[in-house]
Parts: sequence; structure tokens; C-alpha cells
Amino acid sequence: QVQLVESGGGLVQAGDSLRLSCAASGRTFSSYAMGWFRQAPGKEREFVAVINTNGAYTYQADSVKGRFTISRDNAKNTVYLQMNSLKPEDTAVYYCATGRLPTTRAYNYDYWGQGTQVTVSS
Repeated sequence: QVQLVESGGGLVQAGDSLRLSCAASGRTFSSYAMGWFRQAPGKEREFVAVINTNGAYTYQADSVKGRFTISRDNAKNTVYLQMNSLKPEDTAVYYCATGRLPTTRAYNYDYWGQGTQVTVSS
């Protein structure tokens, strides 16, 4: 049974930083791409960032480029999302997901975490 558990969310002020973690278990972590998505109240889930199996390829949404960094530690079966210069519009539930391909499309990911809330106050 594949499990993804996110942590690190919280309430911060605009301009602050947070680091989200997603611990994976249940299959060979290093064989799968990992992605971060988010969903704000009343909005659809949107892509944030993706990383390939060995970390050599990453891609971020334009809305977070230059502020968010995705990374992974295959020895710890964990993917991270470092979020700097947070803005109120970054407020959302953040989800990690795992899939075969490092894509931006949610339907390519077959397992999802339960999400962690990030709230950025102005």
C-alpha cells in the first residue's frame, strides 16, 4: 500500500518561508516522479512543482518560479517543497503525489497524500 504523508504546513506572514515534506512508503520511491499540487478554497487543484526520479529535472509553475524549490532525498524516501517569499495567494492545501512521469497533469499521478494547509496572512 503506497502512502504519502505531508507535513510542514502552517500559518505564516507574507514574506516568510516554509518547507513542506512528503514522506513516501509502499513502493520504490526512487523509481517515481514526485509532484506538488495545491488547492485554494473555491478553486481547482493546480500544479506547483515536479521532480524526476533522480532530481536532475525539476519544473515549477510560473506563479511560484523563483520562490519555490522542489527537491528529493531518495535515501529518506522524502520530497520537499521549499517555499520562500510567501504571498497571501499561496494560501491553499498542498498535496504531494507520485507517478511514473514528471508531468504537470494531475491525472498522471496515481497516489496522493492527504494534504497540508498553508495559510499566508498579509
